Amino acid sequence: MKSKAWYKKQLKQRPVQITRYAVQAVFLLFLLYVGLTFYRFYMHFETLGKTPFVERPSAVEGFLPISALVALKIWLTSGEFDQIHPAGLVLFAFFVGAGIIFRKSFCSWICPVGTVSEWTAWLGKKIFKRNFEIPTWLVWLLTPLKYLLLLFFINMIISMPIYSAKAFLNDPYNKISDVKMLLFFLNISGFALKFIIVIFILSLFFKNFWCRFLCPYGAMIGLGSILRITKIRRNEDTCTNCEMCTKVCPQRLKVHKVKTVNSLNCTACMSCVEACPLKDTLNMTVVNKKVNKWFVPVGFLALFLLIVGIAKITGHWETIISYHEWKQLIPDANYVGH
Repeated sequence: MKSKAWYKKQLKQRPVQITRYAVQAVFLLFLLYVGLTFYRFYMHFETLGKTPFVERPSAVEGFLPISALVALKIWLTSGEFDQIHPAGLVLFAFFVGAGIIFRKSFCSWICPVGTVSEWTAWLGKKIFKRNFEIPTWLVWLLTPLKYLLLLFFINMIISMPIYSAKAFLNDPYNKISDVKMLLFFLNISGFALKFIIVIFILSLFFKNFWCRFLCPYGAMIGLGSILRITKIRRNEDTCTNCEMCTKVCPQRLKVHKVKTVNSLNCTACMSCVEACPLKDTLNMTVVNKKVNKWFVPVGFLALFLLIVGIAKITGHWETIISYHEWKQLIPDANYVGH
């Protein structure tokens, strides 16, 4: 068992990472609470009122990226803000837009899948004493997969006529898409379960396998990094090539080999900056100006809470779907298709 002195030393040397792990845990617990609350909400209607009614947590809409992508198209083209799943649009638009300045901070700080992926890699390291590396040639083959998935979804939405997009948002299927998602996990198919098990096993061996190669949501957020407003810079004059930065990178980027980390996979987790033993050898920069290592994570989380607060105050958070409509839709959720 590690001593109290060891934990104090870790907190002093890696305050950002300790904070990140705490934020990840808090958000994961919060989302588990959201999931449980949503399940109770669903059961009230599924049992025809035999269980107590609880308010539907709007945060569940954060798990509806396809609906949010359609809503984003309508908002950008017609100015109409989605009233069916407004919280989903707010969250999606913020996470994608924030990627321009804060890179993929969403992935490393609050994404539940990212959190579980990192914990799985930690478990794998405990079991096998290390995380394994994927051959470079295979990395090149696997990396395009998430962008191909992203391209498929974007092309599908872009090619959708605006009237069809609006019809989709008001379709019963979209209105209860959150319920359909819940039912997917409650009645998970053999194929889906096998797929999840395979990803879990791969993540034990290869750190963040899903995030690095298969997640289209993370791929879309990462596109903001193309503008290179925010990036990690390495001072080649003072670098000793100890490779500590590369060893701790959750995305397995070769930080010690580049002058600037421009990879779309960089999640601005600040692991490399804190791992570097030499002061000012690795720094986060915004518009080519060095910033404090806390700037990106604090800025991202503060703006996230501010945007959610504004959405709630201005009425862009709660759905317009009424209790009566839920009462009609949810009992027949299994029979609603699109």
